[in-house]
Amino acid sequence: MKRLHVHLAVENLQKNIEFYSTMFGAKPTVQHEDYAKWMLDDPRVNFAISNRSDQIGLDHLGIQAESDQELKDIKQCLDQTQASIETQQGTACCYSESDKHWVMDPQGIAWESFHSLKSIPTFNTEKAVADSDSSSSCCTPEPKKTSCCG
Repeated sequence: MKRLHVHLAVENLQKNIEFYSTMFGAKPTVQHEDYAKWMLDDPRVNFAISNRSDQIGLDHLGIQAESDQELKDIKQCLDQTQASIETQQGTACCYSESDKHWVMDPQGIAWESFHSLKSIPTFNTEKAVADSDSSSSCCTPEPKKTSCCG
């Protein structure tokens, strides 16, 4: 069964961990000095926050597949949108190795469809944990577009 994924870029990670832990009634499933994730079943969501971005707020949305077949099914739907799709195989991001498909919706919001293969000890393989000069918290392949006044 698929799971909705939401990733927010936050300024104060600890304050947000406390807030969301209270709101969800659960501590993070995964927690690092720059990242936290809750794998909730009610509602069924993979909710992640990180303090790696210079832009605070919604970083990206996504759909997490539990199998290769689910990811293939999602890809078929993405193909029908006629949006440009970037595929990543075995990519390292957010302390996981995953197969992914990225698209931008008509508003310029990045959508990540992915199947996580295994946990890894680093946020990704390209930047050290201390690096936060990116406009995106995660590993979105295209620059994030802003809707107003940027």
